Amino acid sequence: MSRHTRLNYVRPGVTQNHPMFGRYLSTAGSPPAQTVVSHWRQWYQPGHLCWTRPPHLQHPSPFFSTVRHPANRLLNPYNWGSWRQSGILPHTHPRRGLHLSRGLMDCSDREPPQKRRKSTEGRLPGEKSSHSPKYSPPKGSRSSGGSPEWLRNVTAIPVPPGKFLSSPKRTVEVPELKRQWEDLSHLCNVTTSAKGGRQKCPFDFSVMSYNILSQDLLCDNGYLYRHCSPPVLDWHHRFPNIMKELEQHSADILCLQEVQEDHYKEQIKPSLESLGYHCEYKRRTGLKPDGCAVVFKRERFSLVSCHPVEFLRRGIPLLDRDNVGLVLLLRPLDPYSSLTNICVANTHLLYNPRRGDIKLAQLAMLLAEISQVGQLPDSSICPVVLCGDFNSVPWSPLYRFIKESRLEYDGMPIGKVSGQEENPRGQRILTVPIWPRNLGISQQCQYETPTRDSDVRDLEQAALAVLDGLTKPSIEHGLKLTSAYSHYLKESGQPEITTCHSRTAITVDYIFYSAALSDVTAQPECSGSPESGLQLLGRLALVGEAELQEVNGLPNQHNSSDHLPLLTRFRLHP
Repeated sequence: MSRHTRLNYVRPGVTQNHPMFGRYLSTAGSPPAQTVVSHWRQWYQPGHLCWTRPPHLQHPSPFFSTVRHPANRLLNPYNWGSWRQSGILPHTHPRRGLHLSRGLMDCSDREPPQKRRKSTEGRLPGEKSSHSPKYSPPKGSRSSGGSPEWLRNVTAIPVPPGKFLSSPKRTVEVPELKRQWEDLSHLCNVTTSAKGGRQKCPFDFSVMSYNILSQDLLCDNGYLYRHCSPPVLDWHHRFPNIMKELEQHSADILCLQEVQEDHYKEQIKPSLESLGYHCEYKRRTGLKPDGCAVVFKRERFSLVSCHPVEFLRRGIPLLDRDNVGLVLLLRPLDPYSSLTNICVANTHLLYNPRRGDIKLAQLAMLLAEISQVGQLPDSSICPVVLCGDFNSVPWSPLYRFIKESRLEYDGMPIGKVSGQEENPRGQRILTVPIWPRNLGISQQCQYETPTRDSDVRDLEQAALAVLDGLTKPSIEHGLKLTSAYSHYLKESGQPEITTCHSRTAITVDYIFYSAALSDVTAQPECSGSPESGLQLLGRLALVGEAELQEVNGLPNQHNSSDHLPLLTRFRLHP
């Protein structure tokens, strides 16, 4: 709950010699006692968001929990006698004119109180003074860079994490965000082939990638949603909206991020299973309550194998974070032909914009798992679909590494890897190699068994690269991947946006795929052969900042995440 700069809050334990108000009142500008009741009425709404008292508060407060008087009857906020009986406002009466606490008036024989200095006593951890004009996000938060231009003038009182500005007004109606389906099927080869007198038809399927915004993370980062009306942030409003989106698009494969475990078990999984989906889930390690899910329709695919990937590695300081990935090998159910398997991977990389070294190491581990799971008998890789929230912007070094299969990182600051900050604060350079040999991942993003000889060889190669300057330190992978989205709006040329809140509006979500040779939408270096790749048939177009401004950003009344879902349709040739 936000603290108003002109409102005096009542403290518990009021006595005759203990002033009722948290600070002494002046004769000018003091609000009447009815102001307290007015404020109570704003938050005391039946069915309103229920906030529990944070464990770090030293005293219980009527503004964080439902209050009952000694007879265990619900306190009537509109009855002053009920307030006095409850012990919350024992000496409060409606008055007009000047207001002073009784305790202060009865202490006229004492020395006048000293002027109090500014203190942090009584504040929540990380909370600024209520008079501070600015509010800095907590370290390690989800914010990125400055606010979008259209959100910089949003006036709101800073609130601590987990609290939202309450308002007695109803949610303002906002228009729905319009997104068009972009059909690319006319660019694809639609011919069918026949062998042995039996015609073989291509296999078409759709894929969605969607960060649905964990409710726990939303509450921990409430300052990111100061532009939102509080009711739209309630999970009871958000969950039906999210399920409506999933059911409406009815994708054959869903890759979901920030899926909170209790919501997944109790609501999301049962709802999706009732729609004919099979669900696989991997929660983040440690105490993190959310994770990644890969969901597919049982009538379109069968599960060959499921491989959760934990990026946390004990004893390796670089990999001490709780992010995870999930890799599935799926077999298309096609009655007319025998199709190759499809490898589907989903992940949510570390957010921290200043730790590009960690992101690259996490990505290398995921690529190594994909290469192993998707390997065919001839040592080639089956078609791959890689989805997720990569916390990196288009054309950043990390993005280029995925698309170009190679990254030369000599002298690269770790703060520039993800491109989330224009002026990275940390200028520490990526080490050579980026991750240690005992991780068991080669510089080609393949699993390997570390040996003493290989350690010496890597050190020698790194030393030679520094000396001659001809071969720069680099990392590689063997997957030929391209992005299903262009990252620029077709008509205006403005950047596409996949995530938006009070701090930023950028692209961090992607669907990468193995492009077939006949896929003209892919870059030439990313194309493979018709038998080992996918053709992009269409995609649900993204929007820019202008369109998001019209719907009051994200989340809003109709879109219940701070990310937009990405939806594509692919063709797999027999």
